[in-house]
Amino acid sequence: MSDIDSLVIDIGRRAREASRSLAVASSLQKKDALIFGAKSIKENTADILENNKKDLDFGKSKGLSDALMDRLLLNEERIDSMVVGLEAIANQDDPIGEIMEAWERPNGLEIKRVRTPLGVIGVIYESRPNVTADAGALCVKAGNSVILRGGSESYNSSIAIHNCLQKGLLKANLPADAVQLIPTRDRAAVESLLKMTDYIDVIVPRGGKSLVGLVQSEARVPVFAHLEGIVHIYLDKAADPEKAFDVILNSKTRRTGICGAAECLLINNEILEGLGSEIVKMLLDAGVEVRADRAAIKIPGTVAANKDDWGKEFLDSKIAVRVVADLEEAINHIQRYSSSHTDCIITENLDARDKFFSELDSAILMHNASTQFADGGEFGMGAEIGIATGKLHARGPVGTVQLTSFKYLVEGQGTTRD
Repeated sequence: MSDIDSLVIDIGRRAREASRSLAVASSLQKKDALIFGAKSIKENTADILENNKKDLDFGKSKGLSDALMDRLLLNEERIDSMVVGLEAIANQDDPIGEIMEAWERPNGLEIKRVRTPLGVIGVIYESRPNVTADAGALCVKAGNSVILRGGSESYNSSIAIHNCLQKGLLKANLPADAVQLIPTRDRAAVESLLKMTDYIDVIVPRGGKSLVGLVQSEARVPVFAHLEGIVHIYLDKAADPEKAFDVILNSKTRRTGICGAAECLLINNEILEGLGSEIVKMLLDAGVEVRADRAAIKIPGTVAANKDDWGKEFLDSKIAVRVVADLEEAINHIQRYSSSHTDCIITENLDARDKFFSELDSAILMHNASTQFADGGEFGMGAEIGIATGKLHARGPVGTVQLTSFKYLVEGQGTTRD
């Protein structure tokens, strides 16, 4: 057994032990742990920023793109947002112990389905150090222990944030081992984590296609799939121009390096000469590289798209643009290239909206709203571990409720079966 295997197994053993304490912790204890953790993050802002600077220097030396550097960047505003997110999670209702259903059988048995923790969750993520706080807090609130494995780029920032979370746990008389961070950049630690069937109940990968693909192919424990955000917007012929300008610009440019950023714009052919061209010009003026199909390439400033641009997550100031004959063709395109993350229609035609909502099966479907709202915090969850694109157990933003399971409690009066 390698040193890395021994390290990760020891972390798993301690996480399993801590999960037993956390599963029976009071709601107040879990709330206090997160409130104290948030306070510690606020008090240690300078230390977190100092460590983040080390990560930014490391990222720069690796040649990370501007969009990925933005994902890595922390500043006082983003740390304040992290603190607010933790406080919001802390103040949510505790899902553990909730009676989901209750019924009585003719034989007198009283049956309840009650929400329970999952146990130990492994979270593997890239670049964004705020995931350390979000994932740690969500797991604790749902009564789970968590093992965090951040990206090599965010290593120092994640350690600084993790230390604050552990201080909060200890102050609330909960085990610090409830939130652990794998203390190495060695990728072998990920391979070890994926094999720990004795200690981990579920793995949550949050990152690009290569990371998620690795986890899905190598993991021996269940996985919540969080695939890349290949996000489409369909600009319908019945779109309101003002809404279209606002939604499309925000969806693409607010933050280009997040999974909710628009990556492909589909334009109804009937409005290409008017609103469609104006939208493309707006994107060009905003500094977005527009990769256009044969119909849209006549708009000055665009560049020709290639076949790899359809179904591509750019995570940059780039967008693919295709002209379609109608809603049916737009739906067909999305069904072929979507990652089932988030897709949007801009229209005032409610029949078109309903068809879009009915025939597409992405985790999140939007109407006349920026795709950058594809976020657990914006959904009122306080934060999220990620956007689950699979169909089993959890789908869409994964918050505290999605990080739980359930058990049946059955009561009888000496009841026997015939």
